[in-house]
Amino acid sequence: MNITFEELRSIKHQLPHGSVAKIAETLNIAEQTVRNYFGATKFEEGATTGIHIEPGPNGGIVHLDDTTIYEAAKQILAEQS
Repeated sequence: MNITFEELRSIKHQLPHGSVAKIAETLNIAEQTVRNYFGATKFEEGATTGIHIEPGPNGGIVHLDDTTIYEAAKQILAEQS
């Protein structure tokens, strides 16, 4: 899946407080891995996440190898509506 970096960050910023922890717990991964998925680069504390960023407008294009974290975040946002 491809998405702009700006769109990916927007999703993270829309998540309610505690969502990163909820996603991490649900998927049984480190919280920092979830943060890295949304653009953080603290890989010594969390795993790499299978995202590839190509330079371009709106922060560039992000190719998501695995959309599991993205889908969990979108589900949380859908539940808010």
